Amino acid sequence: MSYVYVAATVLLTVYGQVVVKWQVVEAARHGDPADRVAFLLGLIVNPWILSALAAAFGAALCWMLAMAKLDLSHAYPFVSLSFVLVLFLSAALLGEPLSLAKVSGVALIVAGVALGSQG
Repeated sequence: MSYVYVAATVLLTVYGQVVVKWQVVEAARHGDPADRVAFLLGLIVNPWILSALAAAFGAALCWMLAMAKLDLSHAYPFVSLSFVLVLFLSAALLGEPLSLAKVSGVALIVAGVALGSQG
């Protein structure tokens, strides 16, 4: 069950990051990011942003549950899988560029997770 909590931590974190980026870009299209207070106040009441904040809170709760059973040095490398998911989801959903350098970097992360999770 501990790995389910780790997976939930990763998925909730990724959801929050992608949603925040999406909504910040949308808000910038309709508002003035230079007026920082109004820009941030508009974001903080946005239901999508609120769901991202709730996801971050849920991720923290799941992480605490995972830590009750797993060594930090064993579980933490799995959190880096969020980099993998964010890279590909930002390309697929937000149209962000996907370069060979980024994919190579993510491949190194995956290799590091595989090594770090051993033993």
